[in-house]
Amino acid sequence: MTQPTGRRCFFCGAPNSSTARFCSACGNAISGDVEPEAVLLPGAKRLNVSSDVLSLRELLAMVESGIYWWQQRLHHADTVNRERAAAAIKDLSNILESLSQQLAQGRETVRITSRLPAVRVYELTCPICGRGNRASARYCVACGSLFANIQRGALQESAQNAPLLLLNIAMRTDVGKVRQNNEDSCYAGRITTSDGMQSTLLIVADGMGGAQAGEEASRLASEAVKQALVDALRNTNPNDDQAWQTLLRQAAIAANQRVYAAAQANRNQRGMGTTLTIALIANNRIHLAHIGDSRAYVLNAYGVTTDGSRLLQLTADHTLVARLVDIGQLSNEEARTHPNRNMLYRALGADATIEADASSQALNAGDILVLCSDGLTVHVNDQELLDIALSGASSQNICDQLVDLANQRGGRDNISVIVARATLNARRRAEPTTRS
Repeated sequence: MTQPTGRRCFFCGAPNSSTARFCSACGNAISGDVEPEAVLLPGAKRLNVSSDVLSLRELLAMVESGIYWWQQRLHHADTVNRERAAAAIKDLSNILESLSQQLAQGRETVRITSRLPAVRVYELTCPICGRGNRASARYCVACGSLFANIQRGALQESAQNAPLLLLNIAMRTDVGKVRQNNEDSCYAGRITTSDGMQSTLLIVADGMGGAQAGEEASRLASEAVKQALVDALRNTNPNDDQAWQTLLRQAAIAANQRVYAAAQANRNQRGMGTTLTIALIANNRIHLAHIGDSRAYVLNAYGVTTDGSRLLQLTADHTLVARLVDIGQLSNEEARTHPNRNMLYRALGADATIEADASSQALNAGDILVLCSDGLTVHVNDQELLDIALSGASSQNICDQLVDLANQRGGRDNISVIVARATLNARRRAEPTTRS
């Protein structure tokens, strides 16, 4: 007799009977069929993260909010989920005790032991192809141009004359294997600035609120960002990173106002919200604005940082778990399956005001920019993302492989991926000076 397959294991994706409490393939506990909805924690939404410290009091308030949320779950959940809630409360209570002891000892901040690097840094930029290189490089790693007879200062000044890069863009959004509707929204398109230059806009938004509220929130946010940027760039052309970042923050604020107003006007949509990750690419620069736990990555086979790393996460998750990773309480692998990973302390549309992270990065030849919702990253780790993205497949095939892999492992949430591959514009490429 064929065993019913009512549940798929979150950890390995294996099918199990509808009554199974533990996976027959890997032994992990099965705690329900659906990935928990994102939860916006009350209080501590303005958590400040400096370069190396976190506020103990702000983090303490966030942990207390998490405990309160799980306590409410104890009263209206089945046995398995009550056990999950109890385990989460115990875990958070231990963290709460540790933080409280540090406050009692007079400490107001806790040092960050594991922090995402914020910006890729190269001291040499090739004037021929625009690719970043280490300070000690004699030849460009991308086009082979000789640096020996070119002054370092001249290299930096001539970076702006590097040929513009071409972008091959693909995207895919998928409802996954469990949810009934897709609350993610994706967008990829062009925007023209006031001087006629073309820029590329990429957006991933992951809605929350249940039923169709999350779907509406992500759609409204995406539309509001597009409209705000089109209107602004019709009359202006930002001339530096700070100006671009200000523009993106203003677009995020406009999106927040639109989602918040819609939620207040419709009682059935009260409390709806969405994550928002925006990448605007102009003049070989990536400008980012970010709220929530969707992500942006940049990958390159030659490396994206001076230490040779080939993958760099450009955004920091606004989640309780991410902050616990920051202070060494959890590892990155533990965070991927932690019961509190869905607890956000910042989301668009939840309040009348919002703060967005913003940054700017170099875009180099060979870069692959990836935007995705957490429906991907909960199933696919960074190394797997890197391997698939650098496999030589097309942008669309990369999207398909990533989404298919997440679905093979259970597809417990909606999955959205945008891939943009940067290549040299051959028509504008100068002839490099190569080795003799």
